[in-house]
Amino acid sequence: MSIWKPWLAVWLCCLATVMGMAQDSLLSKSDIIKLDFNTLANKRARVRSKDPALMPAYEQLLQDADKLLDYAPVSVMQKNGIPPSGDKHDYMSIAPYFWPDPSKPNGLPYINKDGVVNPEVRQYTDKTNLPVVCNNIYLLSLAWYFSNDEKYARHASRLAEVWFLDTATRMNPNLNYGQAVKGVTEGRAEGLIDSRFFIWAIDGIRLLHTSRYWTARDQASMKQWFSAFLSWMQASGIAQKEMNSKNNHGVWYDAQSLAMALFADSVELAGKIVQRAADRLDRQMGTSGLFPLELTRTTSLHYSVFILNAFVVVAELSQQTSVNLWTLETPSGKSLKRALQVILPFTTREKPWPWPQIHEFNFYNAVPLLVADISKFHCLSCTEALKNIEGKNYERSLFMLL
Repeated sequence: MSIWKPWLAVWLCCLATVMGMAQDSLLSKSDIIKLDFNTLANKRARVRSKDPALMPAYEQLLQDADKLLDYAPVSVMQKNGIPPSGDKHDYMSIAPYFWPDPSKPNGLPYINKDGVVNPEVRQYTDKTNLPVVCNNIYLLSLAWYFSNDEKYARHASRLAEVWFLDTATRMNPNLNYGQAVKGVTEGRAEGLIDSRFFIWAIDGIRLLHTSRYWTARDQASMKQWFSAFLSWMQASGIAQKEMNSKNNHGVWYDAQSLAMALFADSVELAGKIVQRAADRLDRQMGTSGLFPLELTRTTSLHYSVFILNAFVVVAELSQQTSVNLWTLETPSGKSLKRALQVILPFTTREKPWPWPQIHEFNFYNAVPLLVADISKFHCLSCTEALKNIEGKNYERSLFMLL
């Protein structure tokens, strides 16, 4: 069976609602926050001593997690289409910025509209389910970690088992059919941007290891799954092309492969990945402190923040290796600290963004950068910026616990 479906009816009925939809609009706020486990342990101790500064955020976390207890496990087996391999266990998605060609009777081959998401993306449920299940594993595991209530660990474990481990429902550890372009290719290197959410699933799984609902066998099986996916990332031609990408895609490749390498105890490989990311910083960052290839995008503020979110993940993980990206300065004088300083007045709205941004920027995407500025570089204005983003919900925001 072909993976392609008739497109015209869906396109016309959804067009009006999606023109402003960002690529990551389906994500919840927590998906972009990489855990610092030392900070997390400190916050948990404060919660257990009922620190009034953290209790509103803790209570909100439990309220959110309670709602997720009704979220049924999902898997790659739920999609209607069949991947080109013929195996439903293979993940598949379509490229978000490619649309039917109105000049062609069947719309093929699809054409690019940078920054404008094709609503057909939602038809491929792997694309929509993956970030949600990773986010829910993460949130439920955090609720378990802070509360010690096993109901959260039980459900997080079940979600992980269905997506990753159960032989009847598990995803095969590859991304051969990610971000396909109809009429052009069955899968693209760019598809690996879809799997960046594994970073947060791994964080959640790391929190589960002391729960009675997450066994040593589960842990070993999960390490085996991510080791297999990491091996695919190193051997696949599609993945190698993504590794060689010169924009945010290359950095996100490093961020997720680094998370997997450390989870699978591949410390030597992890060190090499951090050094590769440092080399990217040296090459991709301009002398202004911004990233020229991201500035060419139609949503250039979004992508300028997006690439730094990836570098922040790498930097957080780099502390487990011999190269610390937080403090590193490259041979040409580039540094993550400098990049964060340069983007800061735009993410705090002190300065207007002068480059293309065809959609209104979601300032919450800058939260991990502001949190990093506070925790690593003692930014004095960042707390006020976070308060402006969250408004009356500031004290109940998840990042207060992270």
